Amino acid sequence: MTAPVRPLVALCLWAGALCAGAGGHPNVLLILADDLGYGDVRCYNSESKVPTPNIDRLAAAGLRFTDAHSPATVCTPSRYALMTGQMAFRVPKGGMVFQGADGPSLIAPGRLTLPALLRQKGYATAAVGKWHIGLTFRDLAGLPIHRGRLEDVSRIDYSRRIEGGPLDHGFDRFFGTACCPTTDWIYAFIDGDRIPVPPTGPLRRDSLPRHPYANDCRGGFIAPGFDMQELDLQLLEKSREFIAQQARSPARKPFFLYHATQAVHLPSFAGKDFQGKSGAGPHGDFLAEFDYVVGELMRSLEQNGLADNTLVLLSSDNGPETTAAIRMRADHGHDAARPWRGVKRDAWEGGHRVPLIVRWPGRVKPGTVSDQLASLTDVMATMAAITGAELPKDSAEDSFSLLPVLAGEATGPIRPYLITQAFGGARTLSLREGRWKYIDHAGSGGNNYERGDVKSYALPEAEPGAPAQLYDLVEDPGEKTNLYAKRPDIAKAMKARLDQSVAAGRSRP
Repeated sequence: MTAPVRPLVALCLWAGALCAGAGGHPNVLLILADDLGYGDVRCYNSESKVPTPNIDRLAAAGLRFTDAHSPATVCTPSRYALMTGQMAFRVPKGGMVFQGADGPSLIAPGRLTLPALLRQKGYATAAVGKWHIGLTFRDLAGLPIHRGRLEDVSRIDYSRRIEGGPLDHGFDRFFGTACCPTTDWIYAFIDGDRIPVPPTGPLRRDSLPRHPYANDCRGGFIAPGFDMQELDLQLLEKSREFIAQQARSPARKPFFLYHATQAVHLPSFAGKDFQGKSGAGPHGDFLAEFDYVVGELMRSLEQNGLADNTLVLLSSDNGPETTAAIRMRADHGHDAARPWRGVKRDAWEGGHRVPLIVRWPGRVKPGTVSDQLASLTDVMATMAAITGAELPKDSAEDSFSLLPVLAGEATGPIRPYLITQAFGGARTLSLREGRWKYIDHAGSGGNNYERGDVKSYALPEAEPGAPAQLYDLVEDPGEKTNLYAKRPDIAKAMKARLDQSVAAGRSRP
């Protein structure tokens, strides 16, 4: 009589059977929204004022994580961590939000990235949309420009190759923007490692849409034909083209497509076909457009016969933007971070607890929900496990494989703990372990809740003099009662664990 198959062995056999199947390794489509809040999506928040039927359909066909987190509460460090499996606070400048021509790339030369890992396993790799991890432009004299301010952007020589972008970090193709495509001074598309249609004149801000959600657009230089309102639909067409090309390719290589949208970052510039359609104002229209993009990407997989062998992941780089969250709540009764405290930039849950949905036909059971603690850093180790790739010791230092969760084989927590970073980078770290959350500083770590209309989002501090914060998220999910003084034993132990991980340079064993 044969011995029972141990769960780990069963999991390995399950993954091996997948990779040996007719489809080989699965295609991977990773959709990353910009500033999409936990409460913005109907399947996470039944009280959302904006229907999200395509995202809801994706969740119903797969697995929805309820305790998933962006590595940081702002975009650049979160995107770095997603691409490398390493928390950004561990590297120089890892707390910055890059702008314009800021550089060099936050990803060090030679560091293993998610697309490079998959390319080693035979994948065709493409990135479409917002990069925002740093680039090196050069001026007419060939000198590098590593400041993204307006006066520096004006010196760019657009005839030169752009260094440190997606093509230098594992992607075969790239079409998108340097950073926030509607707020950061360079209003032009990058194709590969060049800008084929460079800016020819200054942006006229008075030519842009005028509404309460259009107040976050800087000046700068704009290229002919760069239409901010239709930008997400242009990006969608590029991804649809890539999917169709892969379906027709005689090589039939598996592909990794990273689609990083402008939506729903401010300013809320929904395309003309979506304006006024949501019933929840300009930002509601933008949310509806993002949901449409998700639906069209899924439809493109189906039309090209690729849906059944494509692993789809959907998430966000951080919580909802402050201005949008406040106005949506005041104007439309829509709480973009519901049920959590805080928004983008904050160490509180609303700043980094994000949607995470995984659809994988035949591999992930439809309609499932997981309360496993997860981070976007975990995508890299998960894909390594799925494809049988090995992670060197000096890579993916904060990445844990979620494959046991996807396979329905997890019998306990995947992660021993989770670190997140707020707007202040290494100065504003938090540690989550089970029901307990320790914030290693006072206050939000991000937004200044003493000013303007942001005050409406503030809560009175239970322990205003405490140097740090401790919350029991089971009893107090809204983080209203700081237990730092009442449970010093737990606070001390979690502080020690956080310090140990910072000193060790990793959380993955």
